[in-house]
Amino acid sequence: MSDRGTCSSDVEVRYYFAYGSNMNAARMQARVGDTRRMLSARLAGWQLSFDKASRVEGVAHANVKREEGEHVEGVLYELTHPTQIQDMDPFESHPDEYCRQVEMVDTADGPLAAWVYVALPEKTGSERLPAREYLGHLLAGSAFLSHAYLERLSAQRCIDSLGDEALRSLGISRTTPG
Repeated sequence: MSDRGTCSSDVEVRYYFAYGSNMNAARMQARVGDTRRMLSARLAGWQLSFDKASRVEGVAHANVKREEGEHVEGVLYELTHPTQIQDMDPFESHPDEYCRQVEMVDTADGPLAAWVYVALPEKTGSERLPAREYLGHLLAGSAFLSHAYLERLSAQRCIDSLGDEALRSLGISRTTPG
């Protein structure tokens, strides 16, 4: 949870910071429709973690956790209207699994307030890895990431042996980008 201590949805914010599978523009578009633009962004004081439980035992989704001196890179989407973020909530299981909160992200345009989904602590744990196909969605945002961050993501250990049924239950497939 943020310093505000809330999982608030009642403020108007025009940006959404994607650090996980929604860095894939095709996936994002399929979920919420068109956005105004996409920017590179950094969430300072946080780190990327693959500790969010998925529907498949041992398989992780991306999450962010506060960690001084670290940062998370991602894609910042400018929404067409502030309520567009509500279209993303069911995909992120907000408020049951992820809390949607406002955080400041750094961009070439300066700092901007953006929605960020943070996994609820009771939905996280260790000993999980992302599926290779899930990680592919993160890597689809490569144009918005630094070379060093992209290399770190590319080196992430993954589960390579999931069957089609398990992938479907995760909402991903071997062949489609969205």
